[in-house]
Amino acid sequence: MLEQANKLNQILLEYAPLLKQIPDEAFYAKANPRKWSKVEIMGHLVDSAQNNIRRFIVSKYEDNPFIIYNQDKWVAMGGYQDLPAVQVIELWELLNRQIIQILARLTETDGRRTCLTNDPTTHSVEWLAADYLRHLLHHLHQVLDKEAIAYP
Repeated sequence: MLEQANKLNQILLEYAPLLKQIPDEAFYAKANPRKWSKVEIMGHLVDSAQNNIRRFIVSKYEDNPFIIYNQDKWVAMGGYQDLPAVQVIELWELLNRQIIQILARLTETDGRRTCLTNDPTTHSVEWLAADYLRHLLHHLHQVLDKEAIAYP
């Protein structure tokens, strides 16, 4: 799991400085009232980090834990649209630094343990970690107006 930890560290080093350069007007703008703003997308990534921390840890000592979350309700309850952008970015960065610590401590055997999520398919922790990175990059590219990265 060290490989995923290293990849996540590289993502933080590359993307965190770019996020801090986004002007507030762009960060809070909503093209559609039913769509998330960039700050809400970052809030979603905060929520995703929190849920995945729980998945990675609980899967180590419980068999097939069932850990799901409703992303729209979490973003609404988090109130990210009303928070300072720098606070949301810093929280995202700190949570991901914690994920790096957790992933670095998981063994190959831990990576084969499984967890149930919103997806009806049971996934290994290793798969969840790789999926977390794909999901993260997909949304970071949205926020930074970079070339889209497809995510299922």
